[in-house]
Amino acid sequence: MDNPITKTIEKIRSIVPLSDADIELTLPLFQPWHLRKGDYFVQEGQVCHQVGFIQTGLVRYFVNQDGDEKIYSFGLENDFVCDYESFLSQQPSRRAVQAIEDSTLYVISSANLQRLFAELTYGERFGRIVIEQIFVQTIGQLVSLYTDSPEARYKAFLDEYPSLATRVTQYHIASYVGVKPQSLSRIRARWAGKDYTRISSSE
Repeated sequence: MDNPITKTIEKIRSIVPLSDADIELTLPLFQPWHLRKGDYFVQEGQVCHQVGFIQTGLVRYFVNQDGDEKIYSFGLENDFVCDYESFLSQQPSRRAVQAIEDSTLYVISSANLQRLFAELTYGERFGRIVIEQIFVQTIGQLVSLYTDSPEARYKAFLDEYPSLATRVTQYHIASYVGVKPQSLSRIRARWAGKDYTRISSSE
């Protein structure tokens, strides 16, 4: 397939088998959407009406707590992006998703996603698996945000997003870790020359 939506099709195919008829059904249901750096996929207080697949680019998920932004996740190439709580309930979002690089996505509306679930050969299985994965991931990220130590959060960042250290600012990493940039610098200084994979979360 030469269609630029190929990566989206391959992502779905990695979860469930797709026949030629399934692919023909899927292609027109996704539409391209371009976000410039700083644009929002969804803002706090808005209802999330679509699910996106990131073709190129990078987004951050964050919550506001007493005026302080706390990043709890990133989305990058080949990831689905959505505030699933808002999307599924059609209630205003309690968090924001923002592009931190110019990004190209393919998005599908709620109505078309329901059609995909209903008409794909393995549509119901696809929907169930994706929702289960997102639920487990999101709960783990939010629990970690409030319970793990800064060192454990930093190690998690390095483990989960090994390619992002050169793509995001120190502010973004510090926000994910849950510390000020100065404190992140001190963590990095302590770890200088160490093998971070051997550092326990209790350090």
